[in-house]
Amino acid sequence: MGFYDRHILPHLIHIACGTPPIKERRRLVVPFAKGRVLEIGMGSGHNLIHYDQDQVEMIWGLEPSLGMRKKAAGNVAASSFEVTWLDLPSETIPLESNSADTVVLTFTLCTIPDWQVALDEMRRVLKPGGQLLFCEHGVAPDENVRRWQDRLNPFWQKMAGGCQLNRAIPTLIEAGGFRIDSLDTGYVRGGPRFAGFTYWGNATPR
Repeated sequence: MGFYDRHILPHLIHIACGTPPIKERRRLVVPFAKGRVLEIGMGSGHNLIHYDQDQVEMIWGLEPSLGMRKKAAGNVAASSFEVTWLDLPSETIPLESNSADTVVLTFTLCTIPDWQVALDEMRRVLKPGGQLLFCEHGVAPDENVRRWQDRLNPFWQKMAGGCQLNRAIPTLIEAGGFRIDSLDTGYVRGGPRFAGFTYWGNATPR
């Protein structure tokens, strides 16, 4: 991992993922989290202000990037929640099966290299009756936007830490063994359309 990935990229991701339009999307899913929560790709902790204090017991923050965990220090310190950081030393989430009541996945699935293994692991750690809350950007429904996504994707991945513009988010979630119970879509207000089509909702293990 070079200087750009260690020092510059975390700062850029922190800014991009904390804009008001992105916060609006986070507010559509994060407040529905309950119990013991596993947040995948916690980043710099932008979701912490959106959790319901009356519903959430504690939060595991899975974040393999040391730079992002450092960026999150202020948000974690300001939060009233108990946050336990988890690293990802292998493909296995370091939690026992049936540990979490809720898994929160926001603007992360675009970046995970082996999304199938990751979703299998999310399903494993969820308790029976638990839910996956998701808000992700991905492939757009408009052909002209999709063409730009496909053109830009190879360059975007290199600049944005592996983020892919054109993943079919609902297809991936269902292939990961989940049933999507609610799904909404739309472009984020402002910003480039090639990176702004989002999917949000909740899913349960099949």
